[in-house]
Amino acid sequence: MIKTALIILSILQMNFAFAQSEAPKIPIDKKEVIEILDPPGAAALNIMLSALSSFKELKKSEQASIENTTSLVKIKVLPFIDMQTSTQIALEDHWDQLNIAQKQLFINYIEHSLIKDYVGMLHSYKDIDFVEIALQKKVLRKDNKALVKLEIKANAQSKPSLITLKMIRNERWRIYDVVFAGVSVVKNYNAQFNSHIKRKGLDSLIQKTFDKLNQK
Repeated sequence: MIKTALIILSILQMNFAFAQSEAPKIPIDKKEVIEILDPPGAAALNIMLSALSSFKELKKSEQASIENTTSLVKIKVLPFIDMQTSTQIALEDHWDQLNIAQKQLFINYIEHSLIKDYVGMLHSYKDIDFVEIALQKKVLRKDNKALVKLEIKANAQSKPSLITLKMIRNERWRIYDVVFAGVSVVKNYNAQFNSHIKRKGLDSLIQKTFDKLNQK
């Protein structure tokens, strides 16, 4: 009986080893797995849907004040913005001329400014009965960056608005620029910075930015 059991066990072990050697080894592409689990289009939809749905509830309860909308942006949008990338693009080559404290100064300035921009963007939706967001076209990808175009409808009577989110992935997808009503937020800052630097120099822009932040 013991001998029979040992023979059966040996056969099972041989079959298991054979099955392991015969099983095809499928190479796992880490980038493909990330794309399946965390596509940029889904990330963009989730960010905007969460922000707009929360704003809809504020409007419904008549609590959509500037203060409350600002809190909403800080909670629902700000964590999904890559502030350093936004600031680097806005300053272009001047970024490398700044020390660590100066870089942080501009990051803080862009953060304060973007909060105001997103608050204004949300308040542009005067009547918001429901939230319907769809990808307008195929998402454009290049390395760790993506261009996501969304069609947003917040009222049955109004035409859908178009918004483009420029996204970058470092561990997760985050926004580094928004194009709304045909205007790029970061390019707008870039134009302002370059204009001041050409007229008065980089040091003057640093001082002006410092003064503006201290007034807040």
